[in-house]
Amino acid sequence: MSTLIAAENVGHSYHNEWLFKNLTVGIQSGERVALVGINGAGKSTLLKLLAGKFEPLEGKIVKNKDTRIGILDQDPKFEEGSTISDFIFSMDNMKQQLIREYEELIESEHPDETKLGNLYTALTENDAWEYEHQIKTILSRMGIEHLQQKISTLSGGQKKRLALAKLLIEDPDMYILDEPTNHLDIDTIEWLEKLLTTGNKTILLVTHDRYFLDNVCNQIIELDKGKVFNYKGNYAYYLEKKAEREAIDDAVFQKNKNLLKKELEWMRRMPAARTTKSKSRIDAFYDLEDKTKQRSDNQKVTLNVKMSRQGSKILELNGVSKSFEGKNILNNFSYTFKKGDRIGLAGKNGTGKSTLLNIITNNLAPDSGTVDIGETTVYGYYKQGGLNFDPKERVIDVVKSQAEFIQMADGQTISASALLTLFLFPPKKQHGLVERLSGGEKKRLQLMRVLMQNPNFLILDEPTNDLDIDTLNVLEDFLENFGGVLILVSHDRYLLDKMSDQLFILEGNGKVNIFNGNYSEYRNELLEEEKAGQKSDTRVKNTTQKLTYAEKKELEEIEESINKIGLENEKITAEISNPPAELEKLNELINSLELGKKKLQELEERWIFLLEKQEN
Repeated sequence: MSTLIAAENVGHSYHNEWLFKNLTVGIQSGERVALVGINGAGKSTLLKLLAGKFEPLEGKIVKNKDTRIGILDQDPKFEEGSTISDFIFSMDNMKQQLIREYEELIESEHPDETKLGNLYTALTENDAWEYEHQIKTILSRMGIEHLQQKISTLSGGQKKRLALAKLLIEDPDMYILDEPTNHLDIDTIEWLEKLLTTGNKTILLVTHDRYFLDNVCNQIIELDKGKVFNYKGNYAYYLEKKAEREAIDDAVFQKNKNLLKKELEWMRRMPAARTTKSKSRIDAFYDLEDKTKQRSDNQKVTLNVKMSRQGSKILELNGVSKSFEGKNILNNFSYTFKKGDRIGLAGKNGTGKSTLLNIITNNLAPDSGTVDIGETTVYGYYKQGGLNFDPKERVIDVVKSQAEFIQMADGQTISASALLTLFLFPPKKQHGLVERLSGGEKKRLQLMRVLMQNPNFLILDEPTNDLDIDTLNVLEDFLENFGGVLILVSHDRYLLDKMSDQLFILEGNGKVNIFNGNYSEYRNELLEEEKAGQKSDTRVKNTTQKLTYAEKKELEEIEESINKIGLENEKITAEISNPPAELEKLNELINSLELGKKKLQELEERWIFLLEKQEN
């Protein structure tokens, strides 16, 4: 394997603070690497440096000159006024430009028949139909339909999917992906996993999605306190080896602390640095002190806020219906929430998950039906869009604006500053501006604001987006002990499996299917049903009699017909390549070719059926 790109002794800072120094890492051809680390460690910065978005302050980035690198940013940017078509199709790619013209023409209300015929010929001559099919498949999977739509009219999630579609169409030598599963539904994530693991793709990605990480990546690089640690294996292997490393680090740290304590007592006796021996011991003391300061005891986010008392009546939905612009989102849905309900909300994008949540929280009125909320119900709603923080506001003031003191689960009352410390915001960051926080740190601040309300009905809408895996593990521990009602919307299959024991599956057209079990159990049931259907088809085939005399004759005739129609199609294709002057004649040829292809497909399907029957 050859090294496609490497960072050599790289150092970079953010707001005058070093994220890392003397960092060296390389990515080789065929490696699928996950970059992990806590929020604010510099993962996104390292991805951008490797992609050449900007230069490091120290060191250098070295890459193979022939390597095409494509990056998916966490927050992709687009040219002002551009359309989806402008962005997707590259000007220097002839096939893409032909496909663009063709797609835009057939999308128009009155397509020019002459142009359509010429484009059909050009696409055929350049063998571009398969490529056109690939592009349409990718765009369809990403929910991209109207090529002339202005990008400025898209939501943040749609823009992220558009950027991912562009990258998949370009198919670079190396993919750099920053949270690629954000804003994708689970079906699309599973499709993306298969696509990225097909062939010998080289991938470097940051993701919080542990199933995606395990299914796609074969190596893990951890960025921790400005250093990198390499692990050849999947996520489970990484966790095992990281625990071993941390155990060794802890042992060394405790040994250094004990030694520092003894040396501190010796220093307090104020030794005179008169001899070489005492001076070297003083120097060793300061060196040991620096090492101990650099590594404090491992800290983790602490989630143990108090839950408000919950009465017997929580929430009742009775015959709730809602539609927008004639599209049915919810149709006569009823459910009575019970203590301890742990519900996962699943469904493709656009099926109405956010609508249902807004109705539940009384932020949206249904068209019909009633929403009856219990008197003691206290909502905590972590929204996908996040909170609108003032970027110039201090972090401590964001929290104090809601409460100066917060009651914890053990009855203890702590200050806003103390709670921020538990959420891994040290005093320096507490008094810094919100704009200096990383995307993940802002999400952690948002989660803290929600939990400060002491909710007993917790709604988490895509909580895993931009949170680091360590914070997610702590969130999971908190949710496992949370005694209230939990509704979880997430594309993170691991989180859905662990936290929900019931699913509301929004199937579209207003239908909500209630499934008792977690997401993996639901998928397994679907697979079993699919297998049962396939077995049924096999039994039907196996009980079929051998070919009759008439079918044998038909098989012989079909073989002759396939050859005949194939030759006719080739002849028509040759005529289209040298189009006649009359437009009407050209259209006749194109229509004849389409009919010929359709007839050929039907004959081939019948031919395969008869052959299989003959063999049984």
